[in-house]
Amino acid sequence: MKKILEVLRYGEHDIRFNTDFDVHKDPEAAMQIAFDCAISMATRLWGGNEDSVLAMLRSVTIADLALSVNREEMVRILDHDSKSLAKVLLMAKKEFERQGGKVHTFMPSMKPPKKFN
Repeated sequence: MKKILEVLRYGEHDIRFNTDFDVHKDPEAAMQIAFDCAISMATRLWGGNEDSVLAMLRSVTIADLALSVNREEMVRILDHDSKSLAKVLLMAKKEFERQGGKVHTFMPSMKPPKKFN
């Protein structure tokens, strides 16, 4: 098991970050993690604390953008990369359905029926 991102609050203004990944050694790791996170978010966060997890992820992203040297360029990069990932995920979903798979969508914080667990 590898730690993707650990964010711990030690005090009111003391937040620390850690990861087991070194993007200098493996530059492709970040995009693979993005893909894996999207799959997990689409399939495994059912009926739990999705709202809180997503809110914290967005908080970290907002903080990163606020401190970015070129915020507009970073927003363009995030927009481009997320659109590209969305296309790949949609193609994978369509291929899965074409092969006979079924996709069931549930709103955040809504637990799926027991037959899906």
